[in-house]
Amino acid sequence: MKTMSRPLTRLIGQGVRYATKLRGGGSAFPGLVMEKLHPQFVAEELAKLPQGVVVVSGTNGKTTTTKMVVQLLQSQGLKVFTNRTGSNFVRGVAAALLGEMKLNGKLDADIAVLELDEAHAVHFVKNVHPNHALLLNVLRDQLDRFGEIDTTRRMLATVAAATTDTITLNREDPRIRSLANNAQSTTRVEYFGLSDHLRRMFPSDDDLRTKDTQEAGGTPQPTPTTPPTPPATVTLKDFNGTQATFTINGQDHTGTINLYGIYNIYNAAAAMALTLNIMGDKANLPALINELAHVTPAFGRGETLHINNQTLQLLLVKNPSGFRLSLASADARDYATMITINDQYADGRDVSWLWDVDFHTLAPGGVNMVSGVRAYDMALRLTHDDVPVHNINEDLHQALTTFINNSEGKPMRIFCTYTAMLAIRKELAKITDVEEIS
Repeated sequence: MKTMSRPLTRLIGQGVRYATKLRGGGSAFPGLVMEKLHPQFVAEELAKLPQGVVVVSGTNGKTTTTKMVVQLLQSQGLKVFTNRTGSNFVRGVAAALLGEMKLNGKLDADIAVLELDEAHAVHFVKNVHPNHALLLNVLRDQLDRFGEIDTTRRMLATVAAATTDTITLNREDPRIRSLANNAQSTTRVEYFGLSDHLRRMFPSDDDLRTKDTQEAGGTPQPTPTTPPTPPATVTLKDFNGTQATFTINGQDHTGTINLYGIYNIYNAAAAMALTLNIMGDKANLPALINELAHVTPAFGRGETLHINNQTLQLLLVKNPSGFRLSLASADARDYATMITINDQYADGRDVSWLWDVDFHTLAPGGVNMVSGVRAYDMALRLTHDDVPVHNINEDLHQALTTFINNSEGKPMRIFCTYTAMLAIRKELAKITDVEEIS
């Protein structure tokens, strides 16, 4: 059988993507087609970019941080290709490439910024050695998929070892900080970090485990031995509301971040550090700080929709640390609250992690609605923390309708796992404007 030419396979892939969009969009299937027809498609196309490839990975915050990095680099005058919907498998990158390329095969970009799932990043870097990598954190997330936490660390170590120019690491996460040992001798290692008084607000996985063990009356487990704290390219010094102060090269700079969640302020420090490490002496710092105020939430990550003159926020939750920080970001009494928990593969089959989240802050107003495949598991967990649960309905359409109708004029927020978030967005698209995730 005669092998098809590369332009022909690309055109087939673009045709499949177009047909997929006509049927609803949001699919990585065109990328799967390209993996079969032309396995080196992604590597070959990304190799053409003059500023190379950036990989963002870690357990929490990949999608929003990637979006920040894209906008910050654009503020520096670069044209950026990205897998903007958070389809973070290799085939998702291929599908995104097909969507951005012109019919003549031209990709109009200087640099690629790619969010990659930890496990799939390992496969990606075998074929594409990133020029830069940003590694955020290692938390107990979807352990039924990735195994023990040190397995996740080893995956990220593979990314660190494959990166050629600069690795930007989370100084406050001991497992991430130790990845400096995996860097090539010619690769520069930089960090982002926190001021001393903010560290307790952003616990690492070891901090969380030590705290939980102490509360249970047990003996804390030893944490990995790490070298003294290194200096950081960007340090989050302090924040108040939407205002955040960052220390950069010994000087303080204050910017505005209009994103829900205190964790996103730390993500901003990570994104700025990576951008500065990429741009080097060419960085325009005032433009960088100014651009922070224009970053909007990635879909489902604090995304705000408008329904009946009320706001509704979608908040993705998938591990104890993220859920805790999300709960701590606002006073529960100010919101009508819904929680939707599924247990499909993309969510993680094991939902026992919900027992590592402290839900007591929800007690004053209770939770208006609990839904999803594991609705009754979630309701039991809330009851254990003395949180009133006003309604339980596994049928998402009915639950969402009841929740909106009974919100009593309050702003609404929905904490949801990944597949629940996708289903909720599909339901909401029937009654309000929802950004397409093509």
